[in-house]
Amino acid sequence: MSTAHSFFVTAARGLVPLLADELVALGARVVRPAPGGVRVRGPLSFGYRICLWSRTASRVILHLADFPIDGTDALYAGVHALAWEDHVAPTGTIAVDVVASGEVITHSQFAARRVKDAVVDRLRARFGERPSVDLQQPDVRISVYVRGRGCSVGIDLAGESLHRRHWRGDHGPAPLKETLAAGLLLRAGWPARVAQGQPLLDPLCGAGTLPIEAASMAADRAPALLRARFGFSRWLGHDAEAWTALAAEARERAEAARAHTLPPIVGFDVDARVLAHARENAARAGVAALIRFERREVARAEPGALPPGLLVGNPPYGERLGTAAQVATLFRELATTMHERFAGWHAELIVAEAAPLPLLGLAIDEQQVDNGPIACRFVAGTLGQPIAAPEPSDAPHDDADADDPALEADRSAFEARLRRNRERLRPWLDRYDVRCYRLYDDELPGFRAIVDVYGDRVHLQEYQAPRSIDPARAQARLVAMAEAVAAALQLPREAIVLKQRRSQAAAGQYGRLDARGEELAVREGRWTFLVNLHDRLDTGLFLDHRALRRMVAEHTRRGQRMLNLFGYTGTISVAAASAGARTTTVDLSQTYLEWARRNFAANGLDVREHGFVRADVLQWLGEHRGQYDRVVCDPPSYSASKAMRQTLEIQRDHVALVHACQRLVAPGGELLFSTNKRGFVLDPSLTDLVDITRHSLDPDVRRDPPPHRAWRWTRPAAADRSGR
Repeated sequence: MSTAHSFFVTAARGLVPLLADELVALGARVVRPAPGGVRVRGPLSFGYRICLWSRTASRVILHLADFPIDGTDALYAGVHALAWEDHVAPTGTIAVDVVASGEVITHSQFAARRVKDAVVDRLRARFGERPSVDLQQPDVRISVYVRGRGCSVGIDLAGESLHRRHWRGDHGPAPLKETLAAGLLLRAGWPARVAQGQPLLDPLCGAGTLPIEAASMAADRAPALLRARFGFSRWLGHDAEAWTALAAEARERAEAARAHTLPPIVGFDVDARVLAHARENAARAGVAALIRFERREVARAEPGALPPGLLVGNPPYGERLGTAAQVATLFRELATTMHERFAGWHAELIVAEAAPLPLLGLAIDEQQVDNGPIACRFVAGTLGQPIAAPEPSDAPHDDADADDPALEADRSAFEARLRRNRERLRPWLDRYDVRCYRLYDDELPGFRAIVDVYGDRVHLQEYQAPRSIDPARAQARLVAMAEAVAAALQLPREAIVLKQRRSQAAAGQYGRLDARGEELAVREGRWTFLVNLHDRLDTGLFLDHRALRRMVAEHTRRGQRMLNLFGYTGTISVAAASAGARTTTVDLSQTYLEWARRNFAANGLDVREHGFVRADVLQWLGEHRGQYDRVVCDPPSYSASKAMRQTLEIQRDHVALVHACQRLVAPGGELLFSTNKRGFVLDPSLTDLVDITRHSLDPDVRRDPPPHRAWRWTRPAAADRSGR
């Protein structure tokens, strides 16, 4: 039986969900999306298959080891302990890539030198010779990822980024990355459209990236078929026989596809020189016969005799085009052409985020994607049914009510309130070194929002405006809020993440909004927590529970047992574990339990010493018979997950829930129970619970009504077996 390996397959921001689907299609049985990529397991040949066939992956990292570190010396020791003689010859070459987002490693280049030294020193001690460094084409490229106090080491099987298909020649300015082009095509369901005989047309094809990727996909050509060298080619663990078989299979599939009749693939561009490059690229890619390139400006683009199909594109912006007025003119021309001449077609475009996206009359995806350093958005929809766009303007953005004097006055008042709140909190922030805090909470009429600061980033949540409010005016107010926050905190606009709060019933328990997987390490006292400011309404760190976390840590003694129910991302468990407790975290969501494990690793805590249980808490409580020195229970107000046997409504169910928790508290132990349900009333029968709400709220979250309420119950040291 083949040995199973663990791989971390990376992808550009915005492509991770598409990559996960692609890996399943390639044969992965279990995929685990993570920040920046997807984790999968399989034989070495599966890693090779990903390198050869994945159209959205950037790199394939073969995992070697994980270990905790507290500095560069520990990094050196951990790397030095690995058997590098199994991977690289003493006379070979290496390169080291380090990505660091932890507090103990802050200089990636210095860390890379320490890793290089560890590998070189080990091999020199064993063989009397040492590998040299080759940054361009090393025999082995070592990948090191540091988060918090945890370190992961692997080998890059790709060698160079997989977006390089090796058919591109002179690509002109600002090319679209091949992996992003493939992601767009997969989003649009291009493989299924090929099977239905639908054509594809790109009216702004440039050097031909989208048509070439579309043709390669339709012709079943492996995206890495032209690559002569991979990161595993000179790796000592390379299985040449497995690779030879995979490469032969790919060539056979490409040859067999030649007999198939494919739908038309067409590319238009106004620049004859760029079109010449597109034809050369297509020839190198082996798909020249499948694509028709034609010189034609956007205003003259039309389908001709083609039936409705897929229209794709990457409209130029900024340096690729010129002034803001020129950009706006092109986008209006493109919108007119698409909706008037291609009615009934499906459009899927990738557009720079800074461009005037609404002018295209298409739905704008909430997910940001990266084309190299350029932040972009996917826009899509059925043509001939345009979404209302702003009135024409010479500027790329036409914010409604931008010059409204009343709005400007309100904005000034909002900015002033932010400044006053910051000054009021400053002594407390400085004294306790608080870096993540609530700055504003729905305090002024017309500015219904919550403003939370996470280090040098801001999470701005606006309460959804009533339907009676004009959407353009609501958008203008949201923009005004963002500008006021940036001004008050002296931060760039890009540091502010905007969200809209909806009812829990509409958004789900934690309101999934995006799928970036982008995590930010933030400090809270001596702890490091990982937050995600984009993907869900909640960030993974409840700021109003800061005092509860501190309370748990201060009252924990080494060796105590702590149970965290509805544990979410495990931040309270981290607080207890860092004080010496043995913790058990229970949650129904595998996503949040994995997040909790990452929080433990970020704080140098060994997850093997703690329990992480995926279970329906209500069912688990009915079956579990353990005893704990502290039980923490912070349930959602309402939950109706498909994986639960019954729904939870905290006002209705809290008495039974509290009694079930009390049964697990050891003599002399305590239960901490909290809820953030507005209007919650504790049942009068629970007279032995002591209200600690005032002590569980720090200055930044004290308000009326409070963001949560909390109670403590203590079991007498002399065993009381009544459960009450």
